[in-house]
Amino acid sequence: MFVKAIEEVGKFTRPIHTISRNYKEKTVSPGAATLFFVNELGCAITCKHVVDLIGNRANINSHYNNFIKEKATIGKNNKFNKRMKDLEAKYNFKSDILVQLYEEFIGCTTELNFNYRWINHPKYDLSILIIDDFKNPAYQSYATFLKDTSVLKQGKYLCRLGYPFPEFTNFEYNEIDDNIEWTNTGVSGTPRFPIEGMLTRHLIDEGKVFGIELSTPGLKGQSGGPLFNEQGLICGMQSMTNHLHLGFDMKNFEYKTGGKSIKITNQPFLHVGHCIHADIIKEFLTDNKIKFYEK
Repeated sequence: MFVKAIEEVGKFTRPIHTISRNYKEKTVSPGAATLFFVNELGCAITCKHVVDLIGNRANINSHYNNFIKEKATIGKNNKFNKRMKDLEAKYNFKSDILVQLYEEFIGCTTELNFNYRWINHPKYDLSILIIDDFKNPAYQSYATFLKDTSVLKQGKYLCRLGYPFPEFTNFEYNEIDDNIEWTNTGVSGTPRFPIEGMLTRHLIDEGKVFGIELSTPGLKGQSGGPLFNEQGLICGMQSMTNHLHLGFDMKNFEYKTGGKSIKITNQPFLHVGHCIHADIIKEFLTDNKIKFYEK
């Protein structure tokens, strides 16, 4: 149903790779998000929560660098442990605090180094990402939005495309420099992953439709990815996954398996995807004078 559409949408949908680590950790955590280009000028769409993370990269890294510099002045004596605790409290560093983060935009431009900026939607999880002085695209096409969105009704099957389950391994922790970094070795790519779903409900805010709910979850890494129909026309953008309690709770429920009785406790949820509606995206692009196409 979506075979041809996935091939077409894949020409302008690209991953954002991230590497990060938490305080006192020496292991690197890979992550991914998605964006898609809306024109030939280097303008793309993604989620505001994605941009908020990578946009804060400089502050995160600078905060940790300042901590390291101050740590070097403590000196190793009998007061070291207390001073370290005071310093950690000053910088609010605990084991679950992010201290280093780097990102890479994959397959967007052939330029090795480029600057980008963004425009966040004032209300919804939506951001326009613009590559400055854009000259050499590495994507092959751009999005065409569905013009008549009145056809998006309950029961309509749609598809999302993105980059969950990151498989890239071109990174390492440099223990000498106490830093995480990209490398020229390892796997540099991550396969794209589509997931379909039925339109279950429209999401409404102050009487206005702003989103689309699907019967299946959007997967981590698909945030910012396009939602499209069987023709490959863009109907929205994956934003988040909501969790609906089904009410079929089981507590110490006895269940027989393999000839044995076991007791299980379970609280099942239905995980449904929430997507920003195409009309909200087109309105935001128009307000910011960003060229886009529709059909």
